[in-house]
Amino acid sequence: MDAASHLLKKMVESGYSPNVVTCTSLIKGFFESQMPSKAFGILDTMESKGCSPDLVLCNVLIDCLSKMGRLIPDSYTLCSLITTVCLSKQFVELPLLITGFKIQPDLVACNSFLSYFCKAGYPAGAIEFYNDMIDRGFVADKYTFAGLLTGLCRSGRIGEAVKVYRGLVRSHVGLDSHIITVIINGLIKSGKFHKAISLIRKVASGKPQLDDVSYTIAISGLLTGGEVGEAYALFRQMKEVGLAPSKQTYNLILSGFCKRSDASMVEEILLEMVNASVEVDHLSLRFMKNLLYRSRHSASLFTLLTDVSTSRILPREAYAELIDELVHQVNISIVHTDRSTSVDFGTSSSDEIQEVAVSVG
Repeated sequence: MDAASHLLKKMVESGYSPNVVTCTSLIKGFFESQMPSKAFGILDTMESKGCSPDLVLCNVLIDCLSKMGRLIPDSYTLCSLITTVCLSKQFVELPLLITGFKIQPDLVACNSFLSYFCKAGYPAGAIEFYNDMIDRGFVADKYTFAGLLTGLCRSGRIGEAVKVYRGLVRSHVGLDSHIITVIINGLIKSGKFHKAISLIRKVASGKPQLDDVSYTIAISGLLTGGEVGEAYALFRQMKEVGLAPSKQTYNLILSGFCKRSDASMVEEILLEMVNASVEVDHLSLRFMKNLLYRSRHSASLFTLLTDVSTSRILPREAYAELIDELVHQVNISIVHTDRSTSVDFGTSSSDEIQEVAVSVG
């Protein structure tokens, strides 16, 4: 295994990222060599890199751990198992893996269980587990409260979640952007948009402030609820407090205005994305295509698209397909005089659209 570890180190130093197949072989080897700590270390590294275990790795873990009878698992082992199960989404495997474990869990392990219950679709279990933790004398930290708030929100107990949050605000215990995001997300998903917006504005003026993830989750929730104007106001507020919107955030706002058929705002956001060098994703481009078909102001938007096509913020292949489809539709409108088969490009003529299309062909 020393040779394997050396090769892995060289691989990383050379700029290559080990995939799940490589990690599975190493994890299996470390377990068979009675080196579980190194195996779990690789699992932790996988998680930090966003690499989720596949079915093969999960089966390897189950097999190896079932043979660890002579090893004494601890809270770290338990946390690693819970993390692995949550990443793989094979939640039913956890009871099988930990049956027979005689472990006195610490606070970190308990917080992992709270997260497990929420992710496994059993938020009520998280609430019960939290109550049991407190009864056993555990002192809750910010991760504990995040688990409790998630459980309450997903159980539909929004009023209780708000009371817990207000208690945290008064006591200043464990309050950070993650906890604020949990309560905001819960409010939005329960349809309490105005309460969520009020909370966001209040938090933005104090400490701790929302981070970019918090804003993006809130913006996504508001757009899902049809609150495009409020989502855009948050987008602006995000920039005012010095946070740079991510590619995901920009595309959420862009798609929202496309769905709303607001061509002028789509053009404004596109120009901002050009200045920020943020790429338009394929979903947003599809929504823009639909907007071009139905908008009376599509000619100006189409012209803008052709202008920004050289800025590399549009996926090249998807953009080429968009041009081909639009030219095809224009040709149909020329050949057929029946209004039911023509495409409305507003006050601009089909010849104008064709000329623009040809100029970027």
